[in-house]
Amino acid sequence: MQTIRISNIDVDVSFKDIKNVHLSVHPPNGRVTVSAPRHIDLDTVKVYAATKLAWIKKERNKILNQDRQGRKNFVTRESHYLFGKRYLLKVTIASRPKVILHHSRIELQVPATYNSAQKEAMLYRFYRKELRTKLNKLIPEYAAKMGLGTPGFGIKKMKTKWGSCSIERRHLWFNIELAKKPDQCIEYIIVHEMAHLLERNHNKNFTSIVSRFFPNWQVQKKILNELPLYHA
Repeated sequence: MQTIRISNIDVDVSFKDIKNVHLSVHPPNGRVTVSAPRHIDLDTVKVYAATKLAWIKKERNKILNQDRQGRKNFVTRESHYLFGKRYLLKVTIASRPKVILHHSRIELQVPATYNSAQKEAMLYRFYRKELRTKLNKLIPEYAAKMGLGTPGFGIKKMKTKWGSCSIERRHLWFNIELAKKPDQCIEYIIVHEMAHLLERNHNKNFTSIVSRFFPNWQVQKKILNELPLYHA
């Protein structure tokens, strides 16, 4: 990967076995990428990106001005989200750490010595467990619909992507922040990443595959990218 600079904006350029140039602006930080065919040189890519500067700036402004959740202190009555639903946090003192999900509350039972970082780590372990349970159900369902063997998957913190696919290893990665998002947004990311097992590149065939197995993907992509981002 190489980086070019257009009007003080860094653009990451990668050359692939594809037919057309693909320009993207990614949440949550407005990262700009170009995927280009191998027969195109870097100067040509730079000229192409320069012609799209107005569009790049518009998309980056939309992302960078997107609402962000305030920095969390992990205290009682603070708002947190699980699968698109808002919960109020309740922190209680207990000898052993435990997370309990109530109808409208997430209760953190913590030792009196726990600080905000420890409470955050505890809540994210809960998020990881809940998201894994959901993915364990949804991934085999979509694998069967798409005529694929069930791929392996993992969950981790990701700065610029909601998910990724290692085609050679047949392994998917999902951003742990998806645990906060509505179910259909999660399903869209699952289908998007699994579609790469049928088509490596973001071309018309790829879009056709995603549309076939998740027809309203454009709506869910828009919802996902307009929801408040995590403060970090």
